[in-house]
Amino acid sequence: MQGLEVRGLSKHFGGLVVSESIDFDLKPGARKALIGPNGAGKSTFANLVTGILSPSGGAIRFDGEDIAGLDEAQRVKRGIAKTFQITTLFPRLTVRENLRLPVLEREGLGRRMFARADSNRAIEDEVAALIDQFDLGPLADRPVLDLAYGQQRLVEMALSLALKPRVLILDEPAAGVPSSETHLIIEAIERLPHDLAVLVIEHDMDLVFRVATSIVVLVQGRILTEGTPQEIATNAQVRELYLGGAHG
Repeated sequence: MQGLEVRGLSKHFGGLVVSESIDFDLKPGARKALIGPNGAGKSTFANLVTGILSPSGGAIRFDGEDIAGLDEAQRVKRGIAKTFQITTLFPRLTVRENLRLPVLEREGLGRRMFARADSNRAIEDEVAALIDQFDLGPLADRPVLDLAYGQQRLVEMALSLALKPRVLILDEPAAGVPSSETHLIIEAIERLPHDLAVLVIEHDMDLVFRVATSIVVLVQGRILTEGTPQEIATNAQVRELYLGGAHG
């Protein structure tokens, strides 16, 4: 499979250029990070890929098929999912209930979301597997609003995985998470399916250097460079612009 291919992607808001001639690849099983200063255009790029925004120019292909004309929901069905910087959970529902919703929706059973928990054993088995994968067992029947923020991010990641994506974009998964809980996010990313293509957009460099095998640096809507964590850590221009001398 070819995965995600972006060529010459651009986005203009009037005279403001926020993405310019971006070429980007994300192959099946890849673990790639997108970093850059605030305002570099990282979230804009993710929104273009997922269909939240329409490009001003360029091509977006998924497994060789042009998907630029597909909306966000259609791209999710094709296998491209994205988490958000602010959690999008139902706080008064339990973890299990939150995870059940996307599975039911994916299977065309959304109207049965409040049916008895044991009404569809296959659905419940899948929800239970997600709970196990993210070590959420002790929290499964607690309302999301009772969870620590890092735990809520785990639920959101599990919710995205319930859509069975082939590309998962994690938009600042550690944003707002106390440093004492960051390891939960790192461990969850490390446990994601090996054939799933993962793009992490993140400011936490410790997390980036831990989970990514390739790092793309975006500056003012353009790709400055791409390389391994070691190459990025020792790139003088990147250090000056973004890393501030860290990871040297």
